[in-house]
Amino acid sequence: MFELTVTPRFYETDAFGHVNNTVVTGWFETARSPLFELFNTEGNKPAELPLILARIEVDFVGQIYYGSDVLLRTGIERLGNSSFVVLHQAWQNGKLVARGKAVQVHFEHGKQASSPIPVAFRQVLEQHLGALPEEKSL
Repeated sequence: MFELTVTPRFYETDAFGHVNNTVVTGWFETARSPLFELFNTEGNKPAELPLILARIEVDFVGQIYYGSDVLLRTGIERLGNSSFVVLHQAWQNGKLVARGKAVQVHFEHGKQASSPIPVAFRQVLEQHLGALPEEKSL
């Protein structure tokens, strides 16, 4: 599991005083950065990384507010042949406030097609397989 703490910024709030729902997907993308680095073994430009995003989903299970940090947890739910499912959670003040998933596809940009995840990357991703705990264990 990877963890990252973000501090909500005032401009990320909406008229209700909550962190806007569109912000959470951006936070989850930022939380996937360690995974992107696993695939960036040659110091490639971001556009050259062999990954594309195929799907995202977010469940908002609590309200997120300005003024308190948010802990983001990231792990791997499942590995397929050419894709993998990334799990995300957002915690604020010891409470789960959002959970999500992102499907990343190993992609050959020159061919414009998916390709099998190389063994070396698969072995590293396997180290992060498993469910993220949803109890208050922060």
